[in-house]
Amino acid sequence: MMEGIYIETAQNIQIQQRTATLGDRILAQIIDGFIMGIYLVIVSITAFGILDVEEGSIAVITILVLPFLVYHLLFEIFMNGQSIGKLAMEIRVVQLNGTRASVSGYLMRWLLRPIDITISSGGIAILSILLGGKGQRLGDIAGGTTVISLKQTAVKREDLLVQIEAGHQPKYPQVISLTDSQITQIKKIRAEALKSQDFALLKKLAEKTSTLLQVSYETKPLAFIDQLILDYEYFAQKEYGVA
Repeated sequence: MMEGIYIETAQNIQIQQRTATLGDRILAQIIDGFIMGIYLVIVSITAFGILDVEEGSIAVITILVLPFLVYHLLFEIFMNGQSIGKLAMEIRVVQLNGTRASVSGYLMRWLLRPIDITISSGGIAILSILLGGKGQRLGDIAGGTTVISLKQTAVKREDLLVQIEAGHQPKYPQVISLTDSQITQIKKIRAEALKSQDFALLKKLAEKTSTLLQVSYETKPLAFIDQLILDYEYFAQKEYGVA
């Protein structure tokens, strides 16, 4: 299984982002090839069939060949790391730290594409991706990039709901300084961490949240996070007259 990369959220919590699967990348490549094939047919029919342009015309050859050469480079630069195929498969080129890839990163991927994909029919790219562990073909390694999946793992709504028991005693009134979006993000990270058994992420979440609220805790990270969520719901329900 390919490893993920870690992206810092606005609250400085690291969330693991999955690298795109090999299947998604191959399908994206097929879609892009199909798009370029359609373009080739349309231009050929228009130039040689309708306009009756002389075969071998430099202008027509340029119009036919140039898009094939710069297709991926231009789309990735101007569509934030996505070609039409990548857009369809919900994958994107990014830097290894999860930020937007640089132009130089896109350029290195494009320059090594003939070796990675064209000359070897994709064999070198597949081998590099499978062996490297970070979803990188040679062009990605040279450019410091990778391809991630934008398909988010669904978090069930019931996993985010909290039921307050009668007589709950809040321990951290500081939670009222959190916004609804912040507590929702904390719940989502908690749910994802438990689902993947990522206890290091739970610890990081507890540490960052305690620093944000300027409180200390002596319990286990999960217990601390659970207490914060219960306290937040307690004060929220009390404010709206639910509790």
